[in-house]
Amino acid sequence: MKNIVVLVSGGGTNLQALIDAQNSGAIKGGHISCVISSKEGAYALERAKKAGIPTVVIPRKNYPDKVSYSMALLEELKKQQADLIVLAGFMTILDRCLTSEYPFKIINVHPALIPAFCGDGFYGIKVHEKVLEYGVKVSGATIHFVNEFTDAGAIILQGVVEIKNDDTPEILQKRIMEQVEWKLLPKAVSLFCQDRITIKDGKAYIDL
Repeated sequence: MKNIVVLVSGGGTNLQALIDAQNSGAIKGGHISCVISSKEGAYALERAKKAGIPTVVIPRKNYPDKVSYSMALLEELKKQQADLIVLAGFMTILDRCLTSEYPFKIINVHPALIPAFCGDGFYGIKVHEKVLEYGVKVSGATIHFVNEFTDAGAIILQGVVEIKNDDTPEILQKRIMEQVEWKLLPKAVSLFCQDRITIKDGKAYIDL
C-alpha cells in the first residue's frame, strides 16, 4: 500500500475529490497518509481532519526562497515515507532539490490542455482568463508528472470540455473542475499506485 502525501494551499476541492475516491474504493494500491499545507488555516486542512488524515503545516512565508522551502518540504516528505506526492491546488513552485529526489513520483493537475496555456504565470483563474481571451473552442485539464520546469513533466491523462459562448473564467473553471479534474486526478493516482504507468523516453504510458 503506497503512501500518498497531498500538498495543498487553499480550499482543497481536489483533495476532497481524492478523499471521496479513496472512501469509495476508487483508489487502489494506496492511501492518503498525510496532507501538508503551505498556509495556516487553509480549509483543505479541515477536509483532511474530517477524513481522519494527519496534517502538517509548513508555511511558505517562513522561508526566504523556494530552495529553503523545498528543503523543508523534502525533510517532511522523507519523514512521511511518501511514495507519491500529489499537488492539489498547491501554489508554490518546487525547487529541483526536491523534484530530483522524486522523479516521476510527483503528480500535478493543470487546468488547461498542456502544452497550451501553461508555464510560468499560468495558474488558477488566470489560465481560464487567457483561454477565453484567445477564443479557443475547447479547454480542459492535464494530469502530469512534475519536474524542475513549470508544467513540463510527462502527461499522464487529459480531459476536454467545450467552451460556451457565455462562459466566464469562473464558470469555465467550475466546469473543468467538476467534469475533468475531480475525475482524472483520482484516476491518475490509482493508476500510479497500481504500478500501471510506464515511462518511456520521458513520456508516460498507461498499462492496460
